[in-house]
Amino acid sequence: MLIVDLQVGLLNGAPKHDLSGVIQRINRLAARVRARSGRVVFIRHCGATGDDFEPQTSGWQFLPELERDPADIVVQKDLNDPFTGTDLHDRLRDIAPDRVLITGWATDLCVDATVRSAVSHHHHVVVVTDGHTLNDRPHLDAASVIRHHHWVWSELITRKSIKLASTDELLG
Repeated sequence: MLIVDLQVGLLNGAPKHDLSGVIQRINRLAARVRARSGRVVFIRHCGATGDDFEPQTSGWQFLPELERDPADIVVQKDLNDPFTGTDLHDRLRDIAPDRVLITGWATDLCVDATVRSAVSHHHHVVVVTDGHTLNDRPHLDAASVIRHHHWVWSELITRKSIKLASTDELLG
């Protein structure tokens, strides 16, 4: 399970769509993944000096509401795509997951890049439909952006499977 960029810095700016609910669902799903001997990988964005995700600042820290385990993996990135310039691909190869569940922030940027890159790296992907968020964009409200990306992801051409499922479907 990948949890993308759920860091304190995202709290700056406009409110994020259903952030509290997203965090609660991610915590429930991560607990199940761990209980079934799966691995949880936190992706941490390392921003530039002075931005909301500058390393070693309060904004760089993971949201305190996230339930973390000492066995969880942390991968640090400095681009939207967490596979680029990081060891994420090697870590996933070592873990050899049956599928990669993707959650986090921001739907249209880092989550989208993660979904597309996981597909390009030939992973079976499950996008947790109620496990990612963003704020309204100048041209679209957050719910519309989420709906749009669900459609786009369901239409990706891949050598492995891509599935979209809610937390309840995955836990059921």
